[in-house]
Amino acid sequence: MIQFSSLDDRPLDQPSPSVLVPTMGALHEGHAALIRRGREIAGHEGNVTVSIFLNPLQFNSSSDLATYPRTLEADLLLCRSLGVDAVYTPSPEEFYAADHSISIIEKSLSRTLCGSTRPGHFEGVCTVVLKLLNTLRPSDAIFGKKDYQQLAIIKRLVRDLGVSVRIHGVETAREPDGLALSSRNLMLKPEHRKDASRIHRALLCARDIREAGEHRPEVYLKITRKHLVESAPSEMEIEYLEIIDRETLVPLAKVAGPALLATAVIYDEVRLIDNIEI
Repeated sequence: MIQFSSLDDRPLDQPSPSVLVPTMGALHEGHAALIRRGREIAGHEGNVTVSIFLNPLQFNSSSDLATYPRTLEADLLLCRSLGVDAVYTPSPEEFYAADHSISIIEKSLSRTLCGSTRPGHFEGVCTVVLKLLNTLRPSDAIFGKKDYQQLAIIKRLVRDLGVSVRIHGVETAREPDGLALSSRNLMLKPEHRKDASRIHRALLCARDIREAGEHRPEVYLKITRKHLVESAPSEMEIEYLEIIDRETLVPLAKVAGPALLATAVIYDEVRLIDNIEI
């Protein structure tokens, strides 16, 4: 496995396909699932590159960036065990020019969910992803469906800017109690980690409602909210809870076609997101 941080020492003679798995580090089993999917796509003749880059442009607060888990040594060991061919680990100073002044702005899909509560977040995401794609030039790139809005925006980015890469979405990996795997789970207090399984349980209620033929979005939101807040610790708050169209990400007036129920929940400043397709 090759580790490199700049264009000067990246592997140049790589067979095709070349698959990229972008991450911010603190790798866990959810990332491992993305890497395994990348390995399947690459096959024996292709290669898999994992990027580990804590992108400062997509953080809304300096404290959140400062406390984000950093486990590079363990990350590299995991990548090696999964057969990753190369790991790209630039520093912000290597990745962005000191006077960089160009960014990518998405103006439609980012209006809801995380985009509505984290101004500038998806500008940072689009900018880093486009630069990673241009720098590493993969044939395929892998993203998780836990960040459903991010996946939709990246697909739109590739389509609208004519980037020659295939984007693949992978189902959310979960802990045995249903909590979506996230690097931020490491930041939870033990009592909050135990309670956080309520997030997935609350979202699952939507399946029962759909099977009963319910079309009113307000009913989905009311029941899900009830399960989220009932007996919850006082330190838990709901940042957003929305039911949207899976393609346009626009809030639904009627739940009739493919929909997404998504939420962001905060435990003592630790922000967790999850969703369910219904």
